[in-house]
Amino acid sequence: MDKLRAIEYFVAAAEEGSFSGAARRLEVSIPAIAKLINGLERSLGAKLFDRASQGTTLTADGVRYLEACQPLLEQVSVADEAVSGANVRARGSLVIGMQPQLARHCIGPSLSRFHARHPDIQLDVRVMNRINDVDSAAVDVFVFLGWPDAGDLVHRRIAETRQLVCATPEYWARHGTPQQPQDLVRHPCFALRNPEGTVIDLWRFHRGSEEEDVSVHGWLSSNHRDVNLDVVLAGEGVIRLTDLTVQAYLADGRLVPVLTDWELRDSPPVNLYTRAAHRRTARVRAFVDHVTAVFKELEEQRGRGVVVRMVERPEWYGRRYGHVSAAVRSRK
Repeated sequence: MDKLRAIEYFVAAAEEGSFSGAARRLEVSIPAIAKLINGLERSLGAKLFDRASQGTTLTADGVRYLEACQPLLEQVSVADEAVSGANVRARGSLVIGMQPQLARHCIGPSLSRFHARHPDIQLDVRVMNRINDVDSAAVDVFVFLGWPDAGDLVHRRIAETRQLVCATPEYWARHGTPQQPQDLVRHPCFALRNPEGTVIDLWRFHRGSEEEDVSVHGWLSSNHRDVNLDVVLAGEGVIRLTDLTVQAYLADGRLVPVLTDWELRDSPPVNLYTRAAHRRTARVRAFVDHVTAVFKELEEQRGRGVVVRMVERPEWYGRRYGHVSAAVRSRK
């Protein structure tokens, strides 16, 4: 039995949650996966998977073995690329995890350009809302907005964002544009529900020494930003958006920002996370360089004269509340 290959098949099956998923990922047959994993179990004298018609799950021995084997495969990958040299073309499978708005509006449109430059890398994009979602064990590179807890992942901020209050020009023409943040209470404002379940209904503004907190209200909230965005594009109300994710809508005039002389205080940064053992592999380096360049381009599209400050994690972030407005009021 090829022990190293058997371990590779085992790790893939554990990360994908099935032998069929491992077979697709490694481009081999399901019987080939089963044969080597069965042989691995016999050699260890331990059952690694519970097999059922609904799929496969790791046993307690399987969980312990996975934790021991993943660093081994990562070290082998790094060693292979170190010996093969930096000039060898990046190749292999790369799993990327990112939030829906980044996938749709920022990174997704650039992937054909990445493929043209690196045709031997097979990308597997997993759209997720949390770094610890069910698919996260298989992810090599995460790109996330906000301040997520990332455990032992290597973290780097690659861009700062600016939150904008927007609606369609037709909506502003019908209902008037707000001149002060408090004017927003007269408009239907559609709030986002974050992955912890908290509705971000408190929009906090500052301008110089002035500060205004506005508890917004509307007939819709959603945990998917683009649900709110589609309703706003239909002319139904107002939304708060991260500027880098809506450059196209601002450029063609479908959305018009207001209160631009004010800054919103909870604008999330764009973060890149990699696994320590993976970050030096050629395919990871290639994607990290690519996505860093993508966000640099998006920042440059803001135009000159726009100052965006680094924002620290707000006190309500990462905790489970019904609404941010209630959480902040309870502390006062």
